[in-house]
Amino acid sequence: MTNLSTTKQDKKMFTIEQVLPHAHPMILLDTLVHFSEEEATCCHLITPQSLLFDAALQGVPSYVGIEYMAQSIAAYANANELINNRPVEIGFLVSSRKYKCDYPVFALGMALQITVRPLYQDESGLSAFDCVIFNANKEIASARINIFQPENPAEFLAEQQ
Repeated sequence: MTNLSTTKQDKKMFTIEQVLPHAHPMILLDTLVHFSEEEATCCHLITPQSLLFDAALQGVPSYVGIEYMAQSIAAYANANELINNRPVEIGFLVSSRKYKCDYPVFALGMALQITVRPLYQDESGLSAFDCVIFNANKEIASARINIFQPENPAEFLAEQQ
């Protein structure tokens, strides 16, 4: 007998545009390849069309890895919101700690795989994530990223003006 009900185990995959509250060209990632309550993985192939691609360097400066991580966190959070029938919301990158990268430039042709894992989230909307960037199954960058996601982002932004 087949169970036709959908469970959280039968997760739907979302396009990167569905889970990032950005518009092109500010979406830096290509795909969300996996998500669960414990982690998410996104990918980006470095091409001449990659935002922030520097022709002189033949790649993207490695400090952009922090934004790849932040967008992967947004993909993680929003995929988990959508799977629970809640709307996509914006969050804010608060800080990064211990960003370490083995390369000064993500070179043309590098296939980056960004994995993010939540460490904690408190009631105020602050959360921390361990983030790692892989290329060819080798860890090439890592950081701890702190995020703030207010309960009502529009109201929070209005209060900041």
